[in-house]
Amino acid sequence: MSRVMIIGAGGVGNVVAKKCAQNDEVFTEIMIASRTKAKCDKIAEEIKVTFPRSRTVVTTAQVDADDVPQLAALIREYAPAMVINVALPYQDLTIMDACLETGVHYLDTANYEPRDVAKFEYSWQWAYQDRFREAGLMALLGCGFDPGATNVFTAHHAKHHFQEIQYLDIVDCNNGNHGKAFATNFNPEINIREITANGRYWENGDWVETQPLEISQDIYYPKVQTRKSFVLYHEELESLVKNFPTIRRARFWMTFGEAYIKHLSVLEAVGMTSIEPIDFRGQKVIPLEFLKAVLPAPESLAENYTGQTCIGVQAKGIGKDGREKVHFVYNVCDHAETYREVQAQAVSYTTGVPAMIGAMLMLRGDWMKPGVYNVEEFDPDPFVAAMNRWGLPVDELAGIELVK
Repeated sequence: MSRVMIIGAGGVGNVVAKKCAQNDEVFTEIMIASRTKAKCDKIAEEIKVTFPRSRTVVTTAQVDADDVPQLAALIREYAPAMVINVALPYQDLTIMDACLETGVHYLDTANYEPRDVAKFEYSWQWAYQDRFREAGLMALLGCGFDPGATNVFTAHHAKHHFQEIQYLDIVDCNNGNHGKAFATNFNPEINIREITANGRYWENGDWVETQPLEISQDIYYPKVQTRKSFVLYHEELESLVKNFPTIRRARFWMTFGEAYIKHLSVLEAVGMTSIEPIDFRGQKVIPLEFLKAVLPAPESLAENYTGQTCIGVQAKGIGKDGREKVHFVYNVCDHAETYREVQAQAVSYTTGVPAMIGAMLMLRGDWMKPGVYNVEEFDPDPFVAAMNRWGLPVDELAGIELVK
C-alpha cells in the first residue's frame, strides 16, 4: 500500500520498524535511516529473522537529521508517502522542513526542544500550520504513548464518557527492573533534561510552576502496584488544555524509585546534568552529553527487563448523564513480553506501537487532513481499536478515583 521512511534507529525506531513489518498490508516498503547506518542494518536483519513471513521490503540508509539538504535528497531518492520521525526532538524542525521541501507527510512522537535550552513546547511546530496546510500535507505531532495514546484516551473520555472534563490526570508508572544501578528508559539526554526541569501543571486558566519533583502522592496503578508518583511538566498538557477548554486542572505524574532519585541528585549536584559547555583539555564538552555516552543505551536494557508499565488518564467532570463522574482509561505492558516479540523493553514498545498506528491511520485516510495537528483532534475510536489489535490492550475502570 505505502512506502514509509523511518528516521531514527534507537529503541523506539526498532519497535516502529518491526511493527510496520508486522503490518505489511499497509507498510509495503520501509527505509530505516539514521546517522549510524549499522544500527539500521541490525534492525533490518532482525526483521528478517523475527518476521520471516513479512512481505515488507526493508532498506537502510545513513543520514544526518540536522542537515535539511541531506534529508531532502534522501527523501527525494526514496520517495516515501510519509516520514516517521523517531530521532531526537532537537531535529523535529529540520525534518519538518525537509518534508515540506519534498512534499511528504510527517509524524513524530515528541515535540521540538532546542539543544541549548531545557524547554519544550509546541509553539515552534504549531507555527508550521499554514505551510503544511497550503502544501496539502499533514503533520501529526506527539504520536507516541505520552504524548500520543494519552491524548487519544482523553479524546475517548470526551467522546464516550463526559460532556465536560474538568480535571485531568495523566499517570505513567514503570514498575520494571532492568538490573542496572542507574539507567534511563529512553534517551538519557532527553530524559534527564525533562526530570531536572521545573514542573508545571494547569489550574484555573494558568500554569502553576513547581520545583523539580516537589509534588508527589501514592497512586494505585491497576494490575501493577501502588507507587509514589511525582508531578512533571509534559507536552501533551499544552495541547489538551487548548483543545478541551473545560479542563480546570491538568497534571502529569510519573513514578521514580528512591535509588533513581538518589543517583540523579548526586549527578545533578556535581554538575553532570548541566547542558552548559565546559572546557576540558582544550575542548568544549557538555556534561550531560558525556553522561549520556557512559550510561547504558536504553535499547540495551531490554533483554533482562522484568515487570510492567501502566500508563493511563483519569478524567473527572460531568458525565453524559449530567452527573459527576470519574473514569480511568489505561494500558498495562509487560517488559518481558515485548522483548520476546520485538527485542525491546516496554517503554520503547509503548512509544513505537502508537507511532506505527498513527502512520497507518494517516495512510489509510482515517486521519488525514492538511495542516499540523495533535492526536486528540481526531476520532479516537480507530486508534483504540488498533491498540487492542497491535499489542497495547486498552482497559477502563469506572467510579474509582485513583489520583486525588
